[in-house]
Amino acid sequence: MAKARIKTSSAKAKGRALQQWVCQKISDILGVPWGKDEMIASREAAQTGTDVRLVGEAKKMFPFSVECKWQEAWSVPAWIKQAKDNQEKGTDWLLVVKKNRTDPIVIMDADKFFEIWSRSVKK
Repeated sequence: MAKARIKTSSAKAKGRALQQWVCQKISDILGVPWGKDEMIASREAAQTGTDVRLVGEAKKMFPFSVECKWQEAWSVPAWIKQAKDNQEKGTDWLLVVKKNRTDPIVIMDADKFFEIWSRSVKK
């Protein structure tokens, strides 16, 4: 018997939950509140742009265009293309991906990762 497909509303709820988790993580690190009218916000479904909206000081402190995907079948090349297509000027693209019963994973440009990491290493 074929496995039942998840309802569209359930899939959207999972995506929204991951976006909100990312917003909370960014908020905790920056000390900037997140929410509908804040500098950090989760973008509503069907709106164009990145999944996490960053403005003002939040965007300066966290210069990434964030796309979130909570799906069981992964299409990483297509998601990277989407992240690059939605990348805002002055930011780097960042993907946060998740499957059921797994921790979220970040996918980003390797050169950017090593640039960030090299700044954290004491010389």
